[in-house]
Amino acid sequence: MKSRIEVFVIAYLAWCLFAWVFGGEHSDFDIQSMLVGLPVAFLVAAVFGEGFAEKPGKALNPVRWLYFLVFLPVFAYYVIEANLQVTYLLLHPKMPIKPEIVRIETTLKSRAAITVLANCITLTPGTLTVEATDDGVLYVHWIEVRSTDPEEAHQMIAGKFEPLLKKIFEDE
Repeated sequence: MKSRIEVFVIAYLAWCLFAWVFGGEHSDFDIQSMLVGLPVAFLVAAVFGEGFAEKPGKALNPVRWLYFLVFLPVFAYYVIEANLQVTYLLLHPKMPIKPEIVRIETTLKSRAAITVLANCITLTPGTLTVEATDDGVLYVHWIEVRSTDPEEAHQMIAGKFEPLLKKIFEDE
């Protein structure tokens, strides 16, 4: 029941934010939009309340948001770096790619953190998460395998994201 209430509050706050930001010419709070948001947030909480998140109340922690704001430029940096690396590989006359699927064991425990890590890996050019297991093992297709050692591959692919994702999604 508690998680449904938390999901309701988060959904309603998100509704209010979107209604305000995208509210038209005046961008004032409109009572009709706010009233429509109540049953919508209630429906979201009723349907997704128990399975939406493991602990939705953690999303309200401002420290986690701070780490998320730190994570965004770090992620953007590695995406840009990977874009340049893949561009080099494709434009190189010999096209020195060495594709392979590597196994990475993550230290992350929450499903949300593992999912975000898998998506970060997939969104980074040159890597694609093929499978993510519940116990934190990721199988990643890597366009330029530089090491088949699991520890080194983990450091090169996931090690740059894991510390911040741990701060954002997991209890310390």
